[in-house]
Amino acid sequence: MPRISYVNGRFIRHSQAAVHIEDRGYQFADAVYEVIAIVRGRLIDDELHFERLERSLREIGIEMLFSRAIFRIKIAELLRLNRLTNGSLYLQVSRGVAPRNHKIPGPMTPAVVMTVRPLREIPAEVVEQGVPVITVPDIRWKRADIKTVGLLPNVLAKEEAVQRNVYEAWQMTPDGLVTEGTSTNAWIVKDGVLITHPAASAILNGVTRLALLKIAAELDIGLDERAFSVAEAYAADEAFLSSTSAFVVPIIKIDDRQIGSGVPGPVSTALLERYKEHLWSRNA
Repeated sequence: MPRISYVNGRFIRHSQAAVHIEDRGYQFADAVYEVIAIVRGRLIDDELHFERLERSLREIGIEMLFSRAIFRIKIAELLRLNRLTNGSLYLQVSRGVAPRNHKIPGPMTPAVVMTVRPLREIPAEVVEQGVPVITVPDIRWKRADIKTVGLLPNVLAKEEAVQRNVYEAWQMTPDGLVTEGTSTNAWIVKDGVLITHPAASAILNGVTRLALLKIAAELDIGLDERAFSVAEAYAADEAFLSSTSAFVVPIIKIDDRQIGSGVPGPVSTALLERYKEHLWSRNA
């Protein structure tokens, strides 16, 4: 069956899907997006994703074109047309189409596109053995809390990670504090306590991050929400990253420095196991 996408009110073959050349999302990155995991035909943590989508839209002054209920109806039809039960949904809302001008035009009709793809399973060895990461300067704009499509700094940092044959790049401020990865949140563990950057303008408040904070409380794992330095990360007992697509991935090296014992630690392992329960139990 041909892959189907949603573009501005129409369900259309993915190979034929297109947006207007003067869509402001294309010309100015004047758009926001969400990526939502789908397990057994159901959206995971969709309320949190819609809350973040609405917040991002408010922050840059774009109207929420549909109610959550209408979005769910359209998403359900998209999943049905693609016969997809396990995968991910990409949802993007741009300000819309107008002659190119930096000045935001008057009232506009937002443009909405949605695509889905099958679940990309994380290789077992990634979780079982852990991965290396590098640190790079954080050159993004100062509102990383808004989930915009303006991701060029993230793309370049990710490409550096690829070229250096590591899994991810952790971005850091000029004074050596870790913010987050190119598409993931960053965590370390020291003396049994989780440490992760607080939700602020410097990071995106990941939905998986929020789920892990709740799980950590349920498991009675200590938490210290604060910025941590690269030096602290080198000296951590454990480190890991989290995201909607990667879930929880242990980190065993940062900049060629071994972390802890060099294997996934008990805290990240426990969080991943409970997170898997979080994914599947609600869909039993």
